[in-house]
Amino acid sequence: MKAIIPVAGIGSRLKPHTHTQPKALIPVAGKPILAHIIDYLKSSGIEEFIFIIGYMGDKVENYITKHYSELKHKFVIQTSRKGIGHAIHLAKDKVIKSDSLLIVLGDTIFETNLKKMLSSPTSMLGVKKVDDPRQFGVAEVGDDNRIIRLVEKPQIPKSNMALVGVYYIKELPALFEALQYNIDNKVKTQNEYHLTDALMRMIEQGVTMKTFEVDNWFDCGKKEILLQTNQLLLKRLKAAPPDSKTFEDSIIIPPVYIGKNARITKSVIGPNVSIGENTVIQSSIIKDSIIGPFAHIESAILQDTLIGNDSRLKGISYTLNLGDSAEISFN
Repeated sequence: MKAIIPVAGIGSRLKPHTHTQPKALIPVAGKPILAHIIDYLKSSGIEEFIFIIGYMGDKVENYITKHYSELKHKFVIQTSRKGIGHAIHLAKDKVIKSDSLLIVLGDTIFETNLKKMLSSPTSMLGVKKVDDPRQFGVAEVGDDNRIIRLVEKPQIPKSNMALVGVYYIKELPALFEALQYNIDNKVKTQNEYHLTDALMRMIEQGVTMKTFEVDNWFDCGKKEILLQTNQLLLKRLKAAPPDSKTFEDSIIIPPVYIGKNARITKSVIGPNVSIGENTVIQSSIIKDSIIGPFAHIESAILQDTLIGNDSRLKGISYTLNLGDSAEISFN
C-alpha cells in the first residue's frame, strides 16, 4: 500500500524554529516528527511513500535519503501554498492506479490499530473528540460511524469529532475527481483547497466514509503540544536511561533522551528532556524541554523550553557569600 505524507507547509505556529528547518524535521523524543510517522507506518505494513515537499523541501529530501535509503519513496514538489487538497492533487499520477491510499499529515503523530483500519471495506477517516474543534476539520457522524457531513474549521461546530489528519481512501478516481472539481471551480476554505472539502464532495456523490477513533493523537504544530508529545513518548522508550556517571558532576532524572556525542557537565537534566547530538550543556538545570542538536547551553535554568539546532544560550552565573539573616532577590 502507498501513503502520501504532505510536508510542504511553512509551520507558522512553530516560528522561529521553522525559519531554518521544516516543521516535520523538528525533533521530539530523540528523532524528527517525520521519522516517528514513517516508522509507525512501516511497522503497519505501508510499503511505499510519496512525500509532498515545498518549503525547505531539500532538507526533507536529504533527511529521507540519508536515514531511509532503503525506503521505496518518491517526492512531489508543491511550489505554491494552496492547501492540502492541492498538494494531494499533485500526486495523482503516482497513486491513481492503486486500489487504496493512506494519507497522513506530516505533523501528525498518532496511535491506533492501523492494520485493522486498513482492512476496512469502506474509506475511513481518523477522528478524536476535542474540547474546541473550531481549528480542525470536523466530522458529523450518524449511525454505524458513517459520516454525514465534513466541515473545515467551522465557527459553530455541530460535532466535537475532529479530523486528526489520517485518511484511508478506497475510491481514488472519486477523490481526484473531487479535487479537480474544487480546483477548477475555486472551491476554497480560508483561501486554500482543503482535502476536507473534496471528501465532502465525495460523500455528496454517494461515497461511504466512516470514522475510526485514534487512541492517541498529537498535532505537533504548536510548542505546547510538541513538549507534551515529547514527555509521553519519552516515557514509552524501552531504551535504558542514560547513566549519570557518563556525564561529569551531573544528575540525570529519567525519562531523558541524550543524543550521541552530547557533553553534559555540572548539570541536572530531567525529567522529560530530549537532547540532540553534539549538544553541550554546562552548569544548567533543564526539565520538560527539547534541546536541538549542536546547541550550547551554559548557566541556564530551563523548563517547558524548545531550543533549536545550533543555538547558544548563556545565562548569568553568581558566586555569593551571604551572612546570617541575609535576604536576596533576583526578580
